Amino acid sequence: MFLEYFPTEGRQHGWIEVICGSMFSGKTEELIRRLKRAEFANQKILLFKPKIDNRYAEKSVVSHKGSALEAHVIEKAAEALENWKNERIVAFDEAQFFDRDIVRVSTELARKGVRVILAGLDMDYLGQPFGPMPELLCIAEYVTKVHAICVSCGNLAYVSNRTVDEEGQVLVGAVEKYQPLCRTCYNKVAKSQETKKEDSRH
Repeated sequence: MFLEYFPTEGRQHGWIEVICGSMFSGKTEELIRRLKRAEFANQKILLFKPKIDNRYAEKSVVSHKGSALEAHVIEKAAEALENWKNERIVAFDEAQFFDRDIVRVSTELARKGVRVILAGLDMDYLGQPFGPMPELLCIAEYVTKVHAICVSCGNLAYVSNRTVDEEGQVLVGAVEKYQPLCRTCYNKVAKSQETKKEDSRH
């Protein structure tokens, strides 16, 4: 089944894969699965995580389920090129937190014959496109959208709803700050919050 989606795997052609979705949808779990599969085939991998993401471990990418892989911590996407030593696969977790130069970096690596895998949130807590993700989705040969389950009704989740009263697009957190909601449940929550704001103004 995997080869149906990645028919050129194993050849020396570069390409870009993006794994996206809301929080708790299994993005990092899927990223780690693909990398461990490549390691089993003796392919050299290089994994990066953004400096801002220090939730579970300082120098490892860790999924919510606890799967982990050692990673290089970088602040800017361009640092990935400086660390690259002809590894066959280069991966980025939490790609939405990187600067937009990650688009150029990913394209350059793919041009050099690298399989580039990126995992990240496609939307922020307001349902708006997150950072460089829209551009990455556009240039990727393969896109996998994974879904969490809405904690309110059990349907497929649409967005990561922020449960704490803090604004700003970037707020690193997990279950203590976010919950996955489907579109209908999110709209209900958003409407309720807007009503409360209106009432507080009067």
